[in-house]
Amino acid sequence: MHSSSLDIESMRAAAGEATAILAVLANINRLLLMCQLSQGEKCVGELEELLDLHQPTLSQQLGVLRGAGLVNTRRDGKKIHYSVADARVLTLLGTLYQLYCPQARDEMP
Repeated sequence: MHSSSLDIESMRAAAGEATAILAVLANINRLLLMCQLSQGEKCVGELEELLDLHQPTLSQQLGVLRGAGLVNTRRDGKKIHYSVADARVLTLLGTLYQLYCPQARDEMP
């Protein structure tokens, strides 16, 4: 029975990590940003246009995503490009897309 307490501790650690990611994604603007980034790297101007978010809101939400380690940044001259930092988050976003996006539901068998 001692090994199941180790399993519980591993599960607790994994649940803590998952909860932290879900808490960051539990904001509509951050979730929309991550959905756009799941399609590939984008610069701030592209994200602003795609999501119709004003610069202060966009910068704030990208800062939260950066702080949580969910996005990578790459500077190209004056432009900063963002991409998804964790393949597990891409898998999570793909699952959310299949469950909640109407066109994905229509495509499901």
